[in-house]
Amino acid sequence: MSTVYGLVVFAAIILLSACSAIQTTPDGALIELVNDKPQANCRALGEAVGSQGNFFTGDYTSNKNLMIGARNDLRNQAASMGGNLVHVQNVSNASANRGLGTSNTTVVGMVYNCQRQ
Repeated sequence: MSTVYGLVVFAAIILLSACSAIQTTPDGALIELVNDKPQANCRALGEAVGSQGNFFTGDYTSNKNLMIGARNDLRNQAASMGGNLVHVQNVSNASANRGLGTSNTTVVGMVYNCQRQ
């Protein structure tokens, strides 16, 4: 009986943790997301894609947490590339087959390293 109880508790912990937004790393928290292409004092480092959700956890994660998690994932990737600013180029939401709503959010952006004035 204790094995079944342990599995239920383990499954509940996994499911609840899947419902929270991806957190930023300390460096990722410093990344600025912008809608307009940055000025000439910025060097492009490449494209990055942030996402949260999948066919299993997406239905149990709020749309707000899907968006925040995808943006935080993008920030973390930009930080690992040496950037400090991301020009967000596209945001998309997807639904899993027979899903209850949005199950995945993806944010695409160009990562830049900008010299602060």
